[in-house]
Amino acid sequence: MRYAVYYAPGRGAFADAAAAWLGWDLARGGPAVQPDSPQDLPHITQGARKYGFHGTIKPPFRLAQGVSAEGLAQGMQDLVASLAARLTPVQMDGLALVDLHGFLALVPVGQTADLQQLAAEVVRALDPFRAPLTPAETARRRPETLTDRQRALLAEFGYPFVMEQFQFHLTLSDRLDSAQMQAAKTAAAAHFAGLLPRPFVLQDLCLCGEDAAGQFHLIARYPLMT
Repeated sequence: MRYAVYYAPGRGAFADAAAAWLGWDLARGGPAVQPDSPQDLPHITQGARKYGFHGTIKPPFRLAQGVSAEGLAQGMQDLVASLAARLTPVQMDGLALVDLHGFLALVPVGQTADLQQLAAEVVRALDPFRAPLTPAETARRRPETLTDRQRALLAEFGYPFVMEQFQFHLTLSDRLDSAQMQAAKTAAAAHFAGLLPRPFVLQDLCLCGEDAAGQFHLIARYPLMT
């Protein structure tokens, strides 16, 4: 089982629409009915579905030897209490649909420096709970394709796209070709019409865990406020 720290929207129309788009409800821990679409949503969301609708803050990791799930939960409580005493909930202008390196995604609009700081603090604080990567896990990250800095981050934190390499996004598809991307973007724009939050506020952190089938579930939500 792996754990991760995500942003996930609270209950409401945006969360419901996102769960329906991917076909998995992270909070309820079960399937969601996908809308009829000419884009074959079950196919183009197959890989993204197992993670649920989320924005990664601390990428998925296995627990270090001697660390329990209860110990991780206590670590999250301590971390969020510390963050809440120093940081306010992160606010950006909104979310925009984009083609992110061949994946359909929502990305924040406006300044993201506060979000970058929050993510970096979470990654550093929780890293003692993370088991080191195995050689096979490192190889799956294809280090030969990474920059020197990204390889250094992979070695230190188990993931190459953290710290200044971090780009927050909410994935809505698997990798698509250009024709699929245009069609999926059109369908997503209609599906999420009037539902994308403005402003976009990250006001809590979600501890999520992977089940035996590889599906992620929400374990607990930790508010970022005193």
